[in-house]
Amino acid sequence: MSRPFISLCMIVKNEAERMEACLQSARDVVDEIIVTDTGSTDGTIDICRSMGCSVDSYEWDDSFANARNAGIARATGEWILWLDADEELDHDESGQLHEFVKAIHADTAALKVLNEMDGFVYSCPQIRLFRNDIGYQFVRDIHERLQPPAGKQDTPEAPLLPVTVHHHGYAEKVIEVKEKSKRNMRLLEREKAQAEYDPWCDYHLASEYSRLQQWERAFELINLAVTGFLEQGKLPPALVYKLKYDTLIRHGSLKGIWPGIDKVLQLYPDYVDLYFYKALYLLDQGLLLEAYYEFEKCTRMGDNSWKYVTLRGVGSNYALYYMSICLEKMGRPVEAQATLEAAGIRRSLSDQVLTTQA
Repeated sequence: MSRPFISLCMIVKNEAERMEACLQSARDVVDEIIVTDTGSTDGTIDICRSMGCSVDSYEWDDSFANARNAGIARATGEWILWLDADEELDHDESGQLHEFVKAIHADTAALKVLNEMDGFVYSCPQIRLFRNDIGYQFVRDIHERLQPPAGKQDTPEAPLLPVTVHHHGYAEKVIEVKEKSKRNMRLLEREKAQAEYDPWCDYHLASEYSRLQQWERAFELINLAVTGFLEQGKLPPALVYKLKYDTLIRHGSLKGIWPGIDKVLQLYPDYVDLYFYKALYLLDQGLLLEAYYEFEKCTRMGDNSWKYVTLRGVGSNYALYYMSICLEKMGRPVEAQATLEAAGIRRSLSDQVLTTQA
């Protein structure tokens, strides 16, 4: 028998409600499915086996990286694809996955990920495919990332394949959110206690505190992350600045955006979300014409970039919505109404809804 070309590797626990949809989206475009189960009690394993998956039980050791690596070790395909149970490959795009992968000259490839959360959609590129047998491994116990083998020479940048992964955000109960954050923060604090920890640790801790609406602590940690990257001689990633300004907006501290955001825009002049945040600041300060032009700039940039994590809409309907607000405040109601209709958003959506979610 010929060797499988693409192996799908997953780690799961109690995903019976989501498992079938995920596997249905992928099983016709991969050659092998390796499932690492970390303690399911709800029928997840039976569903996986009924759909032709190879399932192995793994004793949870507080490390997502270790669990993922255990699955990789069992995979026999030339390439590894990884997904989570609440994700699905886009049916209309995934049929040519084999052909796309065969054309790759790099050792990794990214897919287009659409994260659907609380009625909002965030887009980002993410490496989801890598060659097997050359030493790629996941590192970090939580918010794990793929690491190339030691001593590996630089290879061409990971290409972005025209295949979308839909990550479905499911509404979680408050107690579930708190328990998950408690686990995440425990693992992150353990990592942070190490002598030389990764600045991404502070970023992810800040994200957890932001999720719990503990804004001051989140802001303190995001600033530590910025400092940590700079001390390592690295440019802080755009995503770090996005969380910084998002936290200020959610806390109602829009004044804190200025003047630093202009300096950050010099580093990331093609990041539409940052222009959107700047425009919100200008609107908050009553600089209506300036805000209008910044929101208009967002619409010219659009929502089609896959370079950064981006809130879908800041380059289209959300920007148009705030343009209508600016026009209305400037005493131009007819133009405001026309812009609002172009945005396709009902006036019943308040400024606060969009501002706190941006």
